Amino acid sequence: MQQHPTYRRHRDLPQLLPLWPHEVDPSSLADHARLLARMRRALRLERRRGIAGHWAYDLARHAALLRAYRAETADYLRRAGAAGRNVVASD
Repeated sequence: MQQHPTYRRHRDLPQLLPLWPHEVDPSSLADHARLLARMRRALRLERRRGIAGHWAYDLARHAALLRAYRAETADYLRRAGAAGRNVVASD
């Protein structure tokens, strides 16, 4: 699994989102899609805090969430493409 050079899932993701250990490493595409949905929600909330000028807004957390989301999205698309090729190849 190739990830963004500054992002490491097992190190960074638990610091960004409250996750159970089994949620950090999604075993299926459906689990990965749920993880991406949670990340989108966290990004949306962080963006709202920033726009509102909320005292809890953290630019570094926002940037780290965005970096993680982009890396996870790329990994998801890679996995989905590989799964699609395997399904077509087995027909």
